[in-house]
Amino acid sequence: MASIDEFKAYLDGGGARANQFKVTLTTPTGIFTGLPATKASFLIKTASLPGQTITDIPVNYRGRILYLAGDRTFEPWTTTVLNDAEFDLRNGIERWMSGINDLETSIGQTDVSRYTADLLVEQLDREENTLKSYTLRGCWPTAINAIELNMDTVSDIETFDITWRYTYFSASSV
Repeated sequence: MASIDEFKAYLDGGGARANQFKVTLTTPTGIFTGLPATKASFLIKTASLPGQTITDIPVNYRGRILYLAGDRTFEPWTTTVLNDAEFDLRNGIERWMSGINDLETSIGQTDVSRYTADLLVEQLDREENTLKSYTLRGCWPTAINAIELNMDTVSDIETFDITWRYTYFSASSV
C-alpha cells in the first residue's frame, strides 16, 4: 500500500502551480502594433498550455471499424488581459487586427509571415525558473472580446479575452 511519503516524493518541487506562468508577446514584422511586450507579460491574467488533437480516420471493413491516426490539429488559444488605463495592450491588438483587415477598407497584409508572430508561454516554478515552455508559431489574433461596462461594478479591473490562432507549437523537452 502506498504511503503519504511515497506520494510526496512524486510531487517534486511541490507540483506545478497554475498561477506561476509568463506569456511573452512578440509582434509581426509587417504591422506596427505599438504593443508593449514587457507590460503584456505582467497584464496577461490567464493563459493555458496549448492543447492538441490527433484526429482519427475511421475505415469500415466487413462490419467493423478500424481507426487510424489522422492529422494533428491545434485548438485556438485564449488569453485574458487586465486592462490598464492607457489601453496599451488592447490598442496594440486592435492595431494588429486592423493591419490584417482594416476596419474601414477591409484591406490588409496578405503575406502570412508579415502578420504573424511567435508567442511564448512558460510554466514557472516558485523561483521563476522555467519548467516547461511552448512557442506558438505563426500566431495572430482572431478575436478580441468586448469589455463589459457596468455601473454596479465598483472595485474590479476590466478584463478582456484575446483568441489566437497558430500554425503549430514547439515544446521544451519533447
